[in-house]
Amino acid sequence: MAKVVFTTHLERYITCPTSDVPGGTVREVLDSVFAENPPLRGYIVDEEGALRKHVSVFVDNAPINDRVRLADPVNPDSEIYVLQALSGGSR
Repeated sequence: MAKVVFTTHLERYITCPTSDVPGGTVREVLDSVFAENPPLRGYIVDEEGALRKHVSVFVDNAPINDRVRLADPVNPDSEIYVLQALSGGSR
């Protein structure tokens, strides 16, 4: 099963522990996580199911290519990191 890790920043808003879930694509893996934690879905994907603008997903240390369908492949031993991008600048 793939290991899914969420940024600790999200923990300020919603419980999102590291999970080991099945799935052959990023979509399948995230859907498995959302099945266990439905409120998390709204923080990660929009109403169309695409990644929100300020969310990044990495599979085995590489950014995913398909932010809309989330069809990037996932291996059973993959590590998936879900991050909320930060923006801003210096003072």
